[in-house]
Amino acid sequence: MGVIGQIITAVVAALSQNITNGASKLGTLEADVLPFFRTDNPLPNGFPWSTLTSTKNNPYTSAPNTGVTRSYTFTVTNMTLAPDGVPRPMIVANGQYPGPTITANWGDMISVTVNNELKDEGTSIHWHGFLQSATPWYDGVPGVQQCPIAPGKSFTYTFKAELYGTSWWHAHYSAQYSAGLEGPIVIYGPDDYLNASTTYNKDLGPVMLSDTYYRPYERILDDVMSKNEATVINAGTSDNNLINGKMDANCTLAASYGLQCTPNAGLSRFQFTKGQKYRLRLINSGAEGMQKFSIDGHSLTVIANDFVPIQPYTVDMVALGIGQRLDVIVTANGSATSSYWMRSSIFTDCSGARQPDALAIVQYSQASSSVAPTSTPWPNSLPNCQTAETPLSQVHPVFPITPPTPDLTLTYDMTFHTNSSGNWLWYMNDTSARVDYNSPDLLLAKLGNTSFPDSESVYSVKDSIKSVRIIVNNQSPALHPMHFHGHNMYELASGLGTWDGTITNPTNPARRDVHNVPAGGYYVMQYDANNPGVWPFHCHIAWHLSGGLDVQLLEHPQAVTQLQIPNTLAQTCRDWAAFTNVDVVDQIDSGL
Repeated sequence: MGVIGQIITAVVAALSQNITNGASKLGTLEADVLPFFRTDNPLPNGFPWSTLTSTKNNPYTSAPNTGVTRSYTFTVTNMTLAPDGVPRPMIVANGQYPGPTITANWGDMISVTVNNELKDEGTSIHWHGFLQSATPWYDGVPGVQQCPIAPGKSFTYTFKAELYGTSWWHAHYSAQYSAGLEGPIVIYGPDDYLNASTTYNKDLGPVMLSDTYYRPYERILDDVMSKNEATVINAGTSDNNLINGKMDANCTLAASYGLQCTPNAGLSRFQFTKGQKYRLRLINSGAEGMQKFSIDGHSLTVIANDFVPIQPYTVDMVALGIGQRLDVIVTANGSATSSYWMRSSIFTDCSGARQPDALAIVQYSQASSSVAPTSTPWPNSLPNCQTAETPLSQVHPVFPITPPTPDLTLTYDMTFHTNSSGNWLWYMNDTSARVDYNSPDLLLAKLGNTSFPDSESVYSVKDSIKSVRIIVNNQSPALHPMHFHGHNMYELASGLGTWDGTITNPTNPARRDVHNVPAGGYYVMQYDANNPGVWPFHCHIAWHLSGGLDVQLLEHPQAVTQLQIPNTLAQTCRDWAAFTNVDVVDQIDSGL
């Protein structure tokens, strides 16, 4: 019997069980059905954002000020959990995996107090896709904007929901988030661009797609920082693939590691009613694996990518690189008495995966809960990871913006080779990044320092520059999902070979904060330099970032010296210095 056959047999045995997996309600029938927006706000003109719309108001300049702050507390601990039935040490917030869901309305402030109760390591949290305008110190990257939060200490991040849609939060300390420190974010905003055929009845919320690992992340990093090329390339081979933190394990594989394994741990489940339309918020929150998502017999209408509403288009399956999000509408046009497989599979031509295929159950309201689905998958329309992302020519933001002529063009060549010590590392322009936890770049720049060690990989964009174009040439052997902090990127061109100078959709190019750059290919993006700070531009494959695939853009150095940085940033560095004076931190990787 094949692996899928084994899973189906296990599902039948487990259907009537009450499974909690990682102690999160995501992926259970008890999960919250999300509202169209939070109503515990002032509602001028009936909406938290008043008369602002997705089609008439520039999202980067028009965010409302609701006067409301959403407060959360995350307590970060070491914990043994078994999301797929294999107990292993994890790092989690509030005792659950995936972590708590943050929800807010467009224009709200979000305040999250992070209590670090880890035994012997720091932490920090990045709020993926948030612009952090006027709050660059809360972006959450240690060694870049802050010192790590020391064990036993706390730090409060406060920032504005300037954009709306779907995102996630995750640790940015080394490869820590691969151990479980991550969760979804939903920012409610206007969806007036949807018409009768694309609107929805219910929002079923986050669908987190994540590869997972049985070894502690520190042990994986030993391989990532190896002197053996094959060891480095294969270090990110995952052990299972999860949907909302749930999946059944391959117990034979677990036994080969000498690990315990409880079969039939349980799959995620979603409830459909025939004739209804549902919004699903897909998030690739993994460490290495590019995901291919579909629901048997049901098409997906894509209405947003990352934090950008787009003109809807309909497909049978979609691809998401690490850090990318897609909001989709699914019409419940199946049989009212049936269930269907939801599938997410790792592209094995790009990523190592011992169990690449994740399953979840879409159960119709009159279907038996004790019968496994018998649906068949769609034909594979996305066989190649290199070309799986929707072509830029087909993506049209609903609010059109034409980028200006750039004032500055930077070119970065991505390569993979050994350093002077013989370790295989990833490079941007022959620099493999490594940050100093005790001396964050932003705090140094605040003091007027614009001279950084080469290892910090800091590039200065002077105050007179208003628009920057970046050309990335991927001369390495791997695809890289490149994420830019503090901005949305205008996506001008991408493909295999060398850029010929042609811009795709020049009057309204696609925008997002993560793009998959193919191996042997190029990516051309542009951004508005209007957000003083220090902003990483990095590969979101955790193991490539650990190996140094990152640069920092110091935007408007003189403006940075005028920032009013809260005193809590200096106190966090004092706390970290006190910790490191007693406990030596073994920073095996880039630190990012």
